[in-house]
Amino acid sequence: MIADVKSAIQSKDLLLAWTSRNIRARYQQSALGWLWAVIQPAAQTVIFTFIFTMFVPIDTGDVPYGVFSYVAMVPWAFLASSLNDMSGSIVANMSLVTKIYFRREALPIASMLARFMDFGIAAALLVPLLLYFQIPIYPAGLLFIPVILAIQVMLILGLGLATAAANVFYRDVQSLLALGIQLWFYASPIIYPVTMVPEKLRPFYFLNPMAGILEAYRDVLLNGRLPGLYLLPSMVVSFIVFIVGYWFFKRVEYLFADIV
Repeated sequence: MIADVKSAIQSKDLLLAWTSRNIRARYQQSALGWLWAVIQPAAQTVIFTFIFTMFVPIDTGDVPYGVFSYVAMVPWAFLASSLNDMSGSIVANMSLVTKIYFRREALPIASMLARFMDFGIAAALLVPLLLYFQIPIYPAGLLFIPVILAIQVMLILGLGLATAAANVFYRDVQSLLALGIQLWFYASPIIYPVTMVPEKLRPFYFLNPMAGILEAYRDVLLNGRLPGLYLLPSMVVSFIVFIVGYWFFKRVEYLFADIV
């Protein structure tokens, strides 16, 4: 597996070329182009802000609900859109898979990298939001963002590679994934704070890796403190998911050309 990972990293030219192709294909005939990267999480945030400030008020302390929600909505959109694209990446490129040899994991990984650009664009909107609402920016916390992002990327890669491989054999994987992401959304602290989860249930709640990841983003960006021990389960679970997902992908990779 270590050799496979090293080989995948060395195939950076293929990854960059395929990532660029995915980005061009998505925005080539789009009137709004890259603005869609901001519109989706921003629109959801506006809707939830209206509901949870006007009808069902949720206490988010000194942080306005819109900022509170958007900080979690952006990384969640990165995960959801990446998994959706990655799960169908092998099947969508069956003509290449059956005709020529290349590292098959390049297809789902490039799908995630293309969505990473959307993540960066949407995250950039946080800067004017924080300035407008006069929320202090803590440099020490910002230094921890790459660590949180690395944990999230491990999680996405593990799930994305596994679902991309499974979708070759069972085409209803994408439908099940869409349902799972929808349920996962409400099981993660996106529209509500972790404080609403009963304290005795929080150790189990943080077994959801996105719970710790999203709470960590909020801590370093909004609360001015480093993530606590709650991030450790997220790191462990994400690492295990990555190892298992990548192992499964490589284990069945040789069957793709025959089945697709």
